[in-house]
Amino acid sequence: MDNLQPVLLSGGSGTRLWPLSREAYPKQFLPLAGEETMLQDTWRRVAPLAAHPPIVVANEEHRFLAAEQLRLVGVEHADIVLEPAGRNTAPAIAAAALQALAGGGDPLLLVLPSDHVVRDAEGFRAAVRAAMPAAEAGALLTFGIVPSAPETGFGYIQSSAGDGVRDVLRFVEKPDAATAQDYLDAGGYYWNSGMFLFRASRYLAELERFRPDIVAAVRKAFDAAVRDGDFIRLDRDAFASSPSDSIDYAVMEKTDAARVLPVDIGWDDVGSWSALWGVSEQDGDGNARHGDVIAVDTRNSYAYARRLVALVGVDDLVVVETDDAVLVAHKDRVQQVKDVVSKLKSDQRSHAVLHREVHRPWGSYDSIDQEDGCFQVKRIKVKPGARLSLQSHRHRAEHWIVVRGTARVTRDNDVFELHANQSTYIPLGAKHRLENPGSEMLELIEVQSGSYLGEDDIVRYEDVYGRS
Repeated sequence: MDNLQPVLLSGGSGTRLWPLSREAYPKQFLPLAGEETMLQDTWRRVAPLAAHPPIVVANEEHRFLAAEQLRLVGVEHADIVLEPAGRNTAPAIAAAALQALAGGGDPLLLVLPSDHVVRDAEGFRAAVRAAMPAAEAGALLTFGIVPSAPETGFGYIQSSAGDGVRDVLRFVEKPDAATAQDYLDAGGYYWNSGMFLFRASRYLAELERFRPDIVAAVRKAFDAAVRDGDFIRLDRDAFASSPSDSIDYAVMEKTDAARVLPVDIGWDDVGSWSALWGVSEQDGDGNARHGDVIAVDTRNSYAYARRLVALVGVDDLVVVETDDAVLVAHKDRVQQVKDVVSKLKSDQRSHAVLHREVHRPWGSYDSIDQEDGCFQVKRIKVKPGARLSLQSHRHRAEHWIVVRGTARVTRDNDVFELHANQSTYIPLGAKHRLENPGSEMLELIEVQSGSYLGEDDIVRYEDVYGRS
């Protein structure tokens, strides 16, 4: 399709799928419904239609995750627009539209959340093709999902009668169970998928009509953006001044150009563990399992495990086990997982934001053991060719033991290499850097000792990743 520009929205935090999805590593970057991550699967679904690499709108903290995951599925030059603050979908899509127009054309934007499941990918592509003439003619088109149940977790769209693309009569908030059943009985109501198709200029024009304050703030943020390779860093102050609003409230519920195409494509927003159970392969007893799970006399349950987990004599449970947290919930109560995350945040516990293994642009570190104010042991992985910042610490010293690969170490004025089974010592206050000059992953054990071992005890002097 010569004029189709995919826009992948990747700014969500996915708190309802805690403890697997966390603020620093949300669900769109996880392989929840297949072998590839949800972001990768979203791109695979739309790639046969795309005239250009995607425009990705992402949280600034997720920029390297998004870039690396797309690179792994063959996308080399996505435009990654970085939101310095969350402002909902209306400003995010406005920024993507400005980026699309910056190339001199006026493409059709196919706006897709990057954390949804679509089982019928070809059916999805056929629907996009069918919708394109209306979008070319000026419609702001959304895709309505033919409902399979009186779902109370989705908003609904009521359409006019007819076939194919039709007028939107109204958008409806998430209903109670009785109202949802009334919608199914009446017909003409569809789940609101959050997927859109329209010209870039047409969206901006309608947003300008109804929310000129959003357009002004986003345009100012875009005009002052800093380009860093494939990253477009929106100006922080200007973007933060934009009101926070969804595309539904800001535009779709007000415009007379709203159209909907009903589709039945096996769609789910995977907004909870029970929803993930519903889209996962199940055994004869209705159990969905991921990892080393044994189920005995157990029915209709979901289990995700890193270590061995055994379920005995239980029904309708969700059990999720990670390196540092375990969730056990009734399948009908999993929406309350967000309350757990709220509690973790109010208690200032890192489990709401970080996994035990923390990913960085250069690789990752896994905190294996620690005692506050005494020591911490980490397993560090550095990608081939990657380098950490030149840094020092005010409160800790470090011992490094290489277990695999080659490490190039800078320690004050010395630069030297270490190989497997070799080690070195980084004194408190020493300027140091770790690099991987080899072609395989570098793995080492780091033992920290000192009075304070927090990640904010870093003074950076040089950094290739633009971190202050």
